[in-house]
Amino acid sequence: QVQLVESGGGVVQAGASLRLSCALSGNTFSRYAMGWFRQAPGKEREYLAGISGSGGMTNYADSVRGRFTIARDNAKNTMYLQMDSLKPEDTAVYYCAAEEPRYGSSWDRESDYDYWGQGTQVTVSP
Repeated sequence: QVQLVESGGGVVQAGASLRLSCALSGNTFSRYAMGWFRQAPGKEREYLAGISGSGGMTNYADSVRGRFTIARDNAKNTMYLQMDSLKPEDTAVYYCAAEEPRYGSSWDRESDYDYWGQGTQVTVSP
């Protein structure tokens, strides 16, 4: 069974940076396209960014494009989300996800992802 574990969350001041990590175990890492989502209190889960298995293609939600960067290191079985210029509205639980290879998947559709981590809390104070 594929398992994902997020880490790197914490409490920071507005304008600061954080790098989240997502470690995958249980199968060949490069096989999976992966993504990041977040869920703020009282709000729906929100898509942030996606990356192809090779790392050659990336995709970003408009809300984070230019501030967040998704990357992966397949040799380490790890995906990253570099978050810069953090704002209080970025406060949320951040989740990583992985999907089995298939044709016709959408970057931002939760139901296309097969495996999810437990989440890591990011809090940005004003």
